[in-house]
Amino acid sequence: MKLPNGPQIPALLQMVRWIANPMSFMEACAKRYGEIFTIRLERNSPPLVIVSNPQALQQILTNDTKELEAPGDMNGPFESLLGKHSVITISGAEHQRQRQLLMPPFHGERMRNYSQVITDVTKQVISQYQIGKPFNIRSATQAITLRVIMQAVFGLHEGTRAEKLQQFLGDLLEKGSSRLIVALLFFPALQRDFGPINFWGKQMRRQQEADQLIYEEIRERREQADLSRTDILSLLMAARDEAGQPMTDEELRDELMTLLVAGHETTATALAWALYWIQKLPSVRQKLLQELDSLGDDPDPSIIFKLPYLNAVCSETLRIYPVGILTFPRVVRTPISLGGYELEPGTVVLGSIYLTHHREDIYPEPKQFKPERFLERQFSPYEYLPFGGGARRCIGLAFAQLEMKLALATILSSLELELVDNGEVRPRRRGLVTGPDRPIQMVITSQRQVKSSILQTSTV
Repeated sequence: MKLPNGPQIPALLQMVRWIANPMSFMEACAKRYGEIFTIRLERNSPPLVIVSNPQALQQILTNDTKELEAPGDMNGPFESLLGKHSVITISGAEHQRQRQLLMPPFHGERMRNYSQVITDVTKQVISQYQIGKPFNIRSATQAITLRVIMQAVFGLHEGTRAEKLQQFLGDLLEKGSSRLIVALLFFPALQRDFGPINFWGKQMRRQQEADQLIYEEIRERREQADLSRTDILSLLMAARDEAGQPMTDEELRDELMTLLVAGHETTATALAWALYWIQKLPSVRQKLLQELDSLGDDPDPSIIFKLPYLNAVCSETLRIYPVGILTFPRVVRTPISLGGYELEPGTVVLGSIYLTHHREDIYPEPKQFKPERFLERQFSPYEYLPFGGGARRCIGLAFAQLEMKLALATILSSLELELVDNGEVRPRRRGLVTGPDRPIQMVITSQRQVKSSILQTSTV
């Protein structure tokens, strides 16, 4: 078998580049080797074939469970945080079961119940910032998305346990996003106590403290069942699989952590990027405010969700700097021809979301932020895939889109913001995903005068 070409430097050096800056590493490889190339991150592990051709991506993502499969054991770096029962770290029939149990809370009428939580939380968080005092916009968006997760997913609004769990989970994710912890995830041999320099041990203790509170909440819910609750934890506890079996406590814990990691960090980052671009480009800001202001009094959240230019801004935000830069890995099960190469069983294939979103032939001037491109044409699920695709497509994508749009509309309708520094901000690795390479400082210049803002919306 002849694999696609790729860098010939030692695997350890490729791993260092991958941990330090995967975007620039992939761009350098694509420039030299084209839209399909091979990298080697570990000497004794299978090489990774990286693909950014939409036709090849379609072949990969539509052949899930046939010629290719998405095994959970390939997602090892996630296991220490998410657990062994997460929908991300399991595969096969077990993955299908968990996915089916997770799907109902994220569809239809259920989604509308979360609109008020999102707008209320956003209003509470932004009211804490003072006019004229600079702040890190990502800290604000993190506060919003974490509190939304606590209320909509965990069903915790106030109280000692809610406060402690929010603090522990926030610390866990913030400390876990450092490059050092990422390096430890990729090098399991280093996940041990090194005396005073015990970064891994400290991270595991944070995890244990959070887990204890989560299990206490699950146990209390089981003892005091309340069928009227609509938070996602309550819905998951009531869910039954085809055999009539509920989720175990361990499965519930792992899926809660999965929803937290997938729905907090990612949406917070996307919101921060969106606000950066909106403030950096006056023409974008003007068009968006014009659209929001045209809604009149008390706009329905469902109308906000469908706004064309707001949707285009959110879509372009997720295109130019996608938070997740790769699809989940697939392993070849039976020989397959991909991009002109015959791949044998055992070959690992990943789609590069980042490279696909930066193809000149699909997105002219791909480094430019242009929401209009999403008004001018529709892109296929293999040209635009910020939430992945196939059997591993993000379950919470509708929730993330709803939260992003309502939070942006709430902020922009009530505050006049300015960037403190108009210099360029670039993406960098942040944990297992990406984020801004420096703090995005903003300042509130004034409260916006709105007729009757969405902050007052009380019904959906």
